[in-house]
Amino acid sequence: MADHIRIRRKPGTWTVRSGGAVLGETTNALELSEGDLAPVIYFPRTDIAMAFLDRTDKTTHCPHKGDANYYSIVNKSSVDENAVWTYENPLDAVAEIKDHLAFYTGDSIKVEQL
Repeated sequence: MADHIRIRRKPGTWTVRSGGAVLGETTNALELSEGDLAPVIYFPRTDIAMAFLDRTDKTTHCPHKGDANYYSIVNKSSVDENAVWTYENPLDAVAEIKDHLAFYTGDSIKVEQL
């Protein structure tokens, strides 16, 4: 793993909400810390209501994690474009985040520990 990336299991119950809708809840969250960036909570894909997510064409590349794919969140009250990312085939050094999703947080998207 890159020296500046740390992945650890995050205890407790974590939830992600958008536009008032609960998109997911998990007791299997991972926290990825990367350098000076704020830590990011990754949710197992199996704990997310994928019906709220629409795959987009956006991709990005991280030299430490690999290629990321994106989803928009679509619910009754809003659409949050490219608000979710995932590393479907992460580099071996961060293989733990495979099959996990992370969310850009803000006014309409909240990731919280219950």
